[in-house]
Amino acid sequence: MNAQLNYTQDIAKATNKLFEKLSGQYKKEQWETLAPYIYEINKLKKEKNAVILAHNYMTPDVFFGVGDVVGDSLGLAQVAAKSDADIIIQCGVHFMAETSKILCPNKKVIIPDINAGCSLASSITAEGLRAMKAKYPGIPVITYVNTSANVKAESDVCCTSSNALKIVNALGKQGHDKVIMTPDKFLAQNVAAETDVDIIYWDGACEVHERFTAEEVRNIRTSNNDVIVLAHPECPPEVMAEADFAGSTAQMDDYIKEHKPKKAVLMTECSMSDNVAAANPDIEMIKTSQMCPHMKLITLPKILKALQTENPEVIIDQEISARAKIPIERMLELS
Repeated sequence: MNAQLNYTQDIAKATNKLFEKLSGQYKKEQWETLAPYIYEINKLKKEKNAVILAHNYMTPDVFFGVGDVVGDSLGLAQVAAKSDADIIIQCGVHFMAETSKILCPNKKVIIPDINAGCSLASSITAEGLRAMKAKYPGIPVITYVNTSANVKAESDVCCTSSNALKIVNALGKQGHDKVIMTPDKFLAQNVAAETDVDIIYWDGACEVHERFTAEEVRNIRTSNNDVIVLAHPECPPEVMAEADFAGSTAQMDDYIKEHKPKKAVLMTECSMSDNVAAANPDIEMIKTSQMCPHMKLITLPKILKALQTENPEVIIDQEISARAKIPIERMLELS
């Protein structure tokens, strides 16, 4: 369907300013293969009243080229819920598309590749969580948004990497001296270090963030004087201990914009460094090599095909969706 997409003068004119922004990430010949897709996608989404949500881990051509709303997973879904678009194209992984569908049940939610999963979300099932609840009866369950709708539906409240500590402490103030956190063990361990609430955690981890090490941080500092190290809370505690700042992808982005360090490194998925570098050309970003293979399944050709065919559509059982929405809404209330 998309075999013949040529780089024309009209496309060059329409995308030239964007190429100037991304010239540090793409060579001219590579850009000429990407620009026709950006042009067609941006034209078609207007015709179909579609909004494209691009997560911080998308490659720069997607993030800057076609993303209407960019940011972290929950923020994307919240903005989408307020949009008057008929179609949501979720440029991220499957649990993100499910969250968008939960918050936007009357909109058509499309993910360009239905196989774009998540190692962390896949580490826990609804059956597994029910077994854990049976083992620890009466203890509230805090579930990371990086989970399936089925798992959210078994939970009491959701959290994000930015508000996890706040949610735990809020439950503590309500008289809960113990909570269950799923599925990220490192997020749970990092929160446990900052609270008096006892945390029982599921043994899951993100295949990207679990690979970072404290030694890697020290080596980066040795090779780069005065570098500022920012780490995502899905990293192991020993990595967090070596960092100058810890926060969600949105919080890391805000830190860079506010503090404007001369040199920085993000201990998170590599494409975010590219996106931050493009948005902050005066800051030297030291890139890591940790890539999410699931995020990289989302490409411009697949986005264009998804817009053209309005598939693959994300469908959630109505009962599951209604139950999964409750912990998300409770999170928003508590945070």
